[in-house]
Amino acid sequence: MTVAMTTAATTTAPPGALLRRRTVRRDPALDVGEELCAAVLGSLRRRDQREKGRQYVLGLLATRGRKSIRNIATHTGGVGAEQSLHHFISDSTWDWQPIRSALAEYLGRLSPLTSWVVQPMSIPKGGEQSVGTGHRFDPHRGQMFRGQQAFGVWFCSPEVTTPAGWRMFLPEEDPSGAPAAGVDSGDRSYEECAATAALDMVRQTGLPARPIVLDVRGIGTRATMNRFTEAGLPVLARIDPGTRLLVTDPALPGHGAGTLAARDVLRNVRGLRLPVKWADPLSQGRWRTSWVSAVRVMMPDPSPARRRHLMLIGDWVDPTQPPAELWITDMLRPPAAALLRMTKQTRRVTDASRHSAQEIGLRDFSGRSLSGWHRHVTMASVAHAARALAEIE
Repeated sequence: MTVAMTTAATTTAPPGALLRRRTVRRDPALDVGEELCAAVLGSLRRRDQREKGRQYVLGLLATRGRKSIRNIATHTGGVGAEQSLHHFISDSTWDWQPIRSALAEYLGRLSPLTSWVVQPMSIPKGGEQSVGTGHRFDPHRGQMFRGQQAFGVWFCSPEVTTPAGWRMFLPEEDPSGAPAAGVDSGDRSYEECAATAALDMVRQTGLPARPIVLDVRGIGTRATMNRFTEAGLPVLARIDPGTRLLVTDPALPGHGAGTLAARDVLRNVRGLRLPVKWADPLSQGRWRTSWVSAVRVMMPDPSPARRRHLMLIGDWVDPTQPPAELWITDMLRPPAAALLRMTKQTRRVTDASRHSAQEIGLRDFSGRSLSGWHRHVTMASVAHAARALAEIE
């Protein structure tokens, strides 16, 4: 009887079904996600909230296509799962910041932090209902779009690149209603929002101070650099080619000539460029070469006492063309080669962000609530970290 039943089962199964049943394996990111949720969701006081958080993170990892709450709910099971998850994300009152801090600290114990990278994220959207939606210029891509603008603060170590902190840019009163007091309010400019995102993330974690890499075009202004100096945090920021600077080295062209545009400061020292090799973080084992020059400068300030020594860095991919990137930093001791290699971590973030938007759904929140958006991207950050950790195991 046993043999007959086995034969019947075999003959009725689709061709290859038994083989697929033996070879299909559970996504390792789901197992890592389980462990990560147990480690970082402890600030959720109620057991049912921690369970909803776990379900949401695993749903983000398992759901294919758009990561809407409805689609995520299909992976949680049970009657009323969609309504329950919607309440957990959009209407609940739990604080997302302790989870972000716990995530960063957990990652720091596994793979020590080397730098924070701040990068903008555009979120295309139609209509007027979602918070922060409007016609925006994306300086990172140099084009107009309709939707939301946010900044991600990415944890970067040699092994792990994953978002940990978020802030949405709300330059004007939103048509769907003013944001709650203290939630992403008070930023007067795009650059101020980016700097605040970084400073808030660093202040709220117990990790050692590490350099902040601001991968935002034209953010290296006097106001931004002063904010990080006052906070005691080293910063490396993109600078606009037209930014006016003072050359402080008497041996270099332009010293004593008043302010010069950053592009002209670098043009005057082209003969001092040196080749620097750097490992391409997107191509394992592949090395690339940039031509680099570094010049001591100051930003002009009405008060000479507030002027600080900075380093202007030019990065040439093609030495016959203008520099591909210009950076400014208050880190004066590291050699130019080390600073250049630090800027290349932005390539890892750009690549991870592109994949995460598709695989994890960072841009997929469709509710009207700003708090709901923060809760969604927080859970998506945990899911992204689980995916990143699973890939290195």
